[in-house]
Amino acid sequence: MTLLLGAGELERLLTPQAAVQALREGFVAALAPQASPQRVRQALPSSPGSIAVLLPGLLPGVPAYTVKVNAKFPDADPAISGVVCLHDLRTGKLLALLDSAFVTAWRTGLSAALATDLLSPAETRTVGIVGAGAQAAMTLHGLSRLRPLERVVLHDADSSRAHRMAEVWQRAGLECRVVDSARAVARACDSIVTATWSRRPLLHLGDLRPGCHLTSLGADEPGKQELDRQVLRQARLIVDDLDLAMESGALGSAELERGDAAGVLGQIIDGTVPARTDAEEVTVYSPVGLPWQDLALSWAAYRSARQDGAGVEFPFHSRPQEVDHA
Repeated sequence: MTLLLGAGELERLLTPQAAVQALREGFVAALAPQASPQRVRQALPSSPGSIAVLLPGLLPGVPAYTVKVNAKFPDADPAISGVVCLHDLRTGKLLALLDSAFVTAWRTGLSAALATDLLSPAETRTVGIVGAGAQAAMTLHGLSRLRPLERVVLHDADSSRAHRMAEVWQRAGLECRVVDSARAVARACDSIVTATWSRRPLLHLGDLRPGCHLTSLGADEPGKQELDRQVLRQARLIVDDLDLAMESGALGSAELERGDAAGVLGQIIDGTVPARTDAEEVTVYSPVGLPWQDLALSWAAYRSARQDGAGVEFPFHSRPQEVDHA
C-alpha cells in the first residue's frame, strides 16, 4: 500500500528539530562520492518565471529514492505545488506520495537555518529577513530553535506581508521592526536571510556591515539574483553543491569558478572547512537546493508515519482482476 501524506499529516509527523538533524546528517553523508544531483526544468507559458521542475533524489545510507515533481508560480500562494514520490530503492515500489510544498518549504528553510546558525557571528541575536514568504518564515522558525533570538528586522516588497510576519513573531516574544528596504535590513543586522524572486541585486557590498553573514535563497535558478556580483566575489562563499552552483546558482550567475567557493555546507558541518577565517570577513551561503534534501525529510516522515499508523493508504500497486473468458 502507498501512503498519502498531506501537509497536515507531515506537520504532525515531523518536528523542526528532527528535520534539522536529518538534514545535518544528510549534508555530511552527501560528501561521499555519488552521482551529481540532477534537475530538469521546463518553462511554463502561464506567467513569467513559472516553471515545472523534476528532481530525483538519492542519499547514501537511505534505502529509498525520491522523485519530486514541482511547479513554481511566483504570483501564486503558495508559489510551489506538486508531489514528492518516495520509492523503495531495491524494488522501485511507490512507498508514499507527499505534499511537495510542505517538503520544499521545510527542507529549504531548515537547511538555511542550519547554515545561518553555523556561519553567523556566534553572539548575533538579531536576524534580518528580506522577503517575508514561507521559506523565510521556516528559516526563522528553525533558527529560533538553534540559537536564542531577540530581534527581527523585516522587509518585503509587499509591506503588509512583512507586517503580518512581524505580528506573528511579536506574539512569540521577539521584538520586530519592519523597514522600507533591503539596505535598511543589512545596515541593522549581522545575520541576514534573503528569500525573494528577484532578478536584480538587492544588496551591494557597501550595504553590508563588516563580519556579517548572508543566506541567499533566491539564486536557485538561472537569472535570479539577490546579491551584487562584488558581494559574491569578495565574500567567503559557501554553497550546497559546486556543480549546481556553477550550472544555475551563485557561482555561475557571478561568472565565478568552482575554486572561488570556500567549500560546501557539508564541509562546514564536519569541520573540514572553517566557517570563517577572520572576524571582519563577510560570509555568504547561497544554495541551489539539493534533491537529496527532499529524500531526507520524506524518509523521516515515512518512517514516523509507519510507526504511528498515520497517513492514508492507497492501493497503487494492486493487481488488475483477472477476467474470466470462459
